[in-house]
Amino acid sequence: MTADAPPRSRNFVGRGGIRLAADVWGRTSDPPLVLLHGGGQTRHAWARTGPRLAALGWRAIAPDLRGHGDSAWSADGDYDLDLFAGDVRAIAAEVGDRPVLVGASLGGLSSLLAAGEEPAVAVRALVLVDVAHRPDPRGFRRIVTFMRRDPDGFAEVGEAAAAVSAYLPHRPRPSDPEGIRTNLRRRGDRWVWHWDPRMLDSFEGRMDPPGMAERLLDAARHADVPILLVRGGSSDVVCEEVARQFCAGVPKARRVDVAGAGHMVVGDRNEHFLDAIVPFLAGTA
Repeated sequence: MTADAPPRSRNFVGRGGIRLAADVWGRTSDPPLVLLHGGGQTRHAWARTGPRLAALGWRAIAPDLRGHGDSAWSADGDYDLDLFAGDVRAIAAEVGDRPVLVGASLGGLSSLLAAGEEPAVAVRALVLVDVAHRPDPRGFRRIVTFMRRDPDGFAEVGEAAAAVSAYLPHRPRPSDPEGIRTNLRRRGDRWVWHWDPRMLDSFEGRMDPPGMAERLLDAARHADVPILLVRGGSSDVVCEEVARQFCAGVPKARRVDVAGAGHMVVGDRNEHFLDAIVPFLAGTA
């Protein structure tokens, strides 16, 4: 399997029968690894990561979370974290063979609950990408503010690319703004983000509700599998102190920082992200 092999498309059935679209790289006989993107992203966030992991002998599966990308939207507009966790359980159970869960932000929170709370799904390890038990409120608000900006969308794809560049000024501007098209969909004569805007009401209530930090720590401990916390060295969402608290409170957790990366570690420094996780994954296969 080469690192430039195109993905295969497939659908999963999530909690309540919701349809979840996914890309898959690698052989069906390879050990499975599920890549779960963050809120407001799509499966295409893993477009460079999935084929590289497949070339290393993994079957990499990257679904669109409910309400994102080509997956179905919640009919009632409900995007409670437990629904996302239920979808992860359903995907992991359908994949079978105790997959590794690699979750960024929302994908990481969903993975923690899916693996550490009943009905817990069997996994072999967790990789949490710049997410722990408690977010920094300043970084969290910055994400939601960006997601709420431009509710009427953009006249052309280049405008959306410029908005992302303004939001992520540490990244070089893409040479081809058309690359962002996979994160957009048409609505009339406008381009809008490829997710259900109703999610934002749920997201804003998720910053640090009472008892949630303790619940996530308990889930991490009860998962009872190796956990790697990959923190962006410049993250404004997972601060140094929270990362230390998480690893101190979860006996099977360890941590690595990716220098020069913010909250979106994979998009910022994909090669360094792979360097951080490959040795960990080698011990789980």
